[in-house]
This record gives sequence, C-alpha cells and structure tokens, in this order.
Amino acid sequence: MILGAHESAAGGLERAFERAARDGAEALQLWTRSSRQWAAKPLTPDTIAAFRAAHAQSDQIPTAAHASYLINLAAEGALWQRSVETLTEECLRADTLGVAQVIVHPGAAANEVAGIARVGKALREICRTLGRRTIRLLLEITAGQGTSVGCSFEQLAEMLDQAGEHRLGICLDTQHMFACGIDWTTPRGYAQTFADFDRLIGLPRLEAFHLNDSKRPLGGRVDRHECIGAGTIGLEPFRRLVRDERFTRVPGYLETPPLPDGSDSYAEGLARLRTLR
Repeated sequence: MILGAHESAAGGLERAFERAARDGAEALQLWTRSSRQWAAKPLTPDTIAAFRAAHAQSDQIPTAAHASYLINLAAEGALWQRSVETLTEECLRADTLGVAQVIVHPGAAANEVAGIARVGKALREICRTLGRRTIRLLLEITAGQGTSVGCSFEQLAEMLDQAGEHRLGICLDTQHMFACGIDWTTPRGYAQTFADFDRLIGLPRLEAFHLNDSKRPLGGRVDRHECIGAGTIGLEPFRRLVRDERFTRVPGYLETPPLPDGSDSYAEGLARLRTLR
C-alpha cells in the first residue's frame, strides 16, 4: 500500500505537499476548497501553477481531493441539484490541478431505495459533464450513521450499477467499515470482507483507502476516528491490510485525530504503519 495522509492546505494549496513530506507521506489527500461551505474561491493561474510545481517536486505522489461534506447526492429537489453542481465543480477543480481522485460520501435519505436511485442519477449527470477528463470519482463507504446510504457493499454496488459509468470507483474507510458492522479485523473476517467486495463490486474498483482506527466498537454506526493502534480495531488488522499484495499500488490516506497534546498524528501514524509492512 502507498501510505499517505490528509494534509492541511492552509496558506496555499501547494503547502500540503510540504506537510506530506514532513510527515513521511507517500500520497496526499487534501481539501481544494472549504469542506463546509458551498461557495469556493476560483482557482487562479498562479494557484494552479504553484500546486502543479509542488506536485512535480514531490515526484508526482498520488493525490486525492476529498469533496465537501455538504454534498448529498441522495437528497431531493434543490439540495440534490446543488450537490450535483458542487461535486461537478469539485471534479473540474481537481482535474485542473492535476489531482487524480475525488472522494465523496454518497449522502443520506429517509428512503434507502429512492436515495440510492438519486445517487445513481447524480453520478450519471456528473460523468456526462466531465466527458473525457481523466479524473476518477470514488464513492466512500459510510459508517451507517443516521439515514446515510452507502454503508454496505451491496448499496455501493447498486449505486455503481445504476450510474453505469467507468470513471467511478470505491474508497474504503477502515473505521467506517468497522462502524457499519463489517468485521475485517480477524483473519477469517478479512478474507470474507474482500471476497464479498470482489464478488459484489470487483477489486479493480477499489482505488483508495482511508486508514483510521475507531473510537467505537464494531457495529457502532458512528463516524469516530482514532489514531492507528489506539482504538478498538488495534494494530494487527492494519498489518494484514498494508501487507496485502493486492493493494500494493493503492493509496491509503490517514484521517486520524490529533495526538493528546494537540499535535498532528500523521507522522506517528505513518511511521507505525511502516513498521507493519
């Protein structure tokens, strides 16, 4: 696995590469805009040039943009339309910067079947707009909190099937899988998890991981990340994952909370994961 982290872009998008190098990250995820606002400042030629130069200086490490938390592709009406427009803009923005992937939470809906159908429709519309651009759009498995959809392989498979687009893939968050009741942490459970994924979706469509321990127990259905080895998942399952030869070229991004003293946890977490390889 290519071990990376979600780094801050404070002070300029290109600064995220400095922080990735500081932490020993081999791949970079970042926000290219605010995660909790609809509006975004347009990318200027200087911003684009600075980002692309920093990326080149980093030996073109794998990159991903995490889409805004406001996006809800399973919503109805005006919120659905605004979500489609915003995710389209996120993808165009990432493509302009040379970022390879955009990762998005599918959304939430009171009616699961109808919500999944709206996700499929949204993805079709977005992919038509993107045309021949090379950006990859990845659906992230959710923790099953509230009315969120995309909290099982079956639901994700249905979204992909309804979209019918080849540019789509999946990002598996280790904490979200655990929270929604997928026990990938034992040898038997690990084998079953990825056999199920391959049967329902296909391993070639697994294009990224989010690497997080969990503050809550298996099946807690709450999105609560913990530092690697400090939560209810523990270290051994991550050893199995980072050694899996099927995922040698797949990026895995840390999204872990700060350490108890308030400092960033990524350098420590990446170093710990490297000892498991």
